[in-house]
Amino acid sequence: MRKRHSATPYDIVVFGDTCVDLILRDDDIVPRFGQAEKIVAGYHLEMGGSCCIFAAQAAKLGLKVRLLGRVGDDAFGQLIVDTLATAGVDTQYIKVDSRLRTGITVHLAQADDRAMLTHLGSLNALTVADVSDDILASARHLHYGSLYLQTGLLPHWVDILQSAKRLGLSVSLDTNWDPQGRWNHGFLRALEHIDILLPNAQEALHLSGEPDFSAAIEFLQERAPLLVVKQAEAGASAWFQRKRISQSVIPAESGGDGIGAGDSFDAGFLAGWLNELSLETCLAIACQCGRAVASEMGGLRGQPWQSEIAAL
Repeated sequence: MRKRHSATPYDIVVFGDTCVDLILRDDDIVPRFGQAEKIVAGYHLEMGGSCCIFAAQAAKLGLKVRLLGRVGDDAFGQLIVDTLATAGVDTQYIKVDSRLRTGITVHLAQADDRAMLTHLGSLNALTVADVSDDILASARHLHYGSLYLQTGLLPHWVDILQSAKRLGLSVSLDTNWDPQGRWNHGFLRALEHIDILLPNAQEALHLSGEPDFSAAIEFLQERAPLLVVKQAEAGASAWFQRKRISQSVIPAESGGDGIGAGDSFDAGFLAGWLNELSLETCLAIACQCGRAVASEMGGLRGQPWQSEIAAL
């Protein structure tokens, strides 16, 4: 369901997994314990969080985005608020909480791989008490991401989706990775309340519980009205009413780290979908956004603006 005509002030509401990314990069980034100091080639510090990166990209593509979240009363929290505001995201519902430290993820990046160490802090501070009907009803679409990291919302996340649908919103879901490896938390029940499921290929396997990609797609497309799967260098595919649409992609330029590429892909797809463009065009926009981000370090540098996307 696309909400074609709406008097709501926002296109998308999203729950912010507020954190910063500190990216350390070298050919050999593996640390040595025993108080051994190791020199690395470079680092980069910027706003992180899948939903925050998504929100920034969606706003840059011309969508009116409201982000609900909390940050600590610290420099990292201010960095997040400033970065989102510069991208055009409405930040009035980001609360500064002096009891929290803003979340941080340290990325150890080498070649085409990376490891991540995360302190949740403000990232999982939102609870269902923060999500009012008025906030949901201010937008025509809810994008739900970082499912397994936003543990403050996790006990009630299906109820939140149900409320959004009751209020007339369309809903998209990108669960992202489950660090505990459970891949459940009411996922199958949640599929009754979503319009678009946006996993990557590995996440599709885990969410379905199936042993191979074909079986996973068969399982998920029977339950999700619109299934969109990110396949890295192989591009992406969408399944709608049992029809498959695929989009190839030129490999990302060397030097990038892949951080946030999937989140900007999601934003690109929704920018097309909420503007009632064809699924082929939505996939093309999404892949353009994902590739641009994957070609740079961090989740923000490569994000295109609306004026750079011909279809928008």
